[in-house]
Amino acid sequence: MSRDRLRAMLALPIAFLAMHTVQEIPKPAEFTKPLATIMQAEWPKNRTVNIVCHGHSVPAGFFKTPIVQTFDAYPHLLHVAIKKQYPLAVVNVIVTAIGGEQSESGAARFERDVMSLHPDMVTIDYSLNDRGIGLDRARVAWESMILAAKKGGAQVILLTPSWDLSANPEDPKDPLYQHAAQVRELAKKHGVGLADSLDAYIRAKKAGTDVNTLMSQVNHPNRAGHELIVKELQPWFGVKTTP
Repeated sequence: MSRDRLRAMLALPIAFLAMHTVQEIPKPAEFTKPLATIMQAEWPKNRTVNIVCHGHSVPAGFFKTPIVQTFDAYPHLLHVAIKKQYPLAVVNVIVTAIGGEQSESGAARFERDVMSLHPDMVTIDYSLNDRGIGLDRARVAWESMILAAKKGGAQVILLTPSWDLSANPEDPKDPLYQHAAQVRELAKKHGVGLADSLDAYIRAKKAGTDVNTLMSQVNHPNRAGHELIVKELQPWFGVKTTP
């Protein structure tokens, strides 16, 4: 499929969206209530809950490339945290992330690889790699995935990028900063959840943490870095966080 054709396809829902009022990022307690109700149900009234983590190498579990540490990455850590909070729940956390991918490619396979799994919740994490395609193209792709997920009955959580040692994420002129700002704006526009990974890193840095100790390589977190990310995700699943 050509890039121009893909962009035209992904842009179709945007005109429809423009007719609607901008929403707000929901409160985690309100957002998580429907899913929490399902996960609190006892057998035989419960059912399987599918959570899909879509994105690039970070949710895929790449640490120091080519090593993949699945059980130290945030999708697995989130799964563990959810099960501690909801011992009666049958929960699948499914990773559809691909190392090196950007959001246009992720959007092109979204129906096939994500929505075919009938997710209750979808997380989207592409901004590190989206610097290669720019803000405008990334916006089209992200909005396509958000709308497709919501149309299919799934709730959505957007993630801002994790840290990159080669960037200056606190500088408004830096692409990483700009992509994070766009993700925040998209979460507000579409009324979906937001896990602000980049802000978590910035807060840790300001509190005295050396960001190098959170990284396995220049653009991939280590387990400590993934733990920062999962703490941003936990409230959206009704999971209590610890300092």
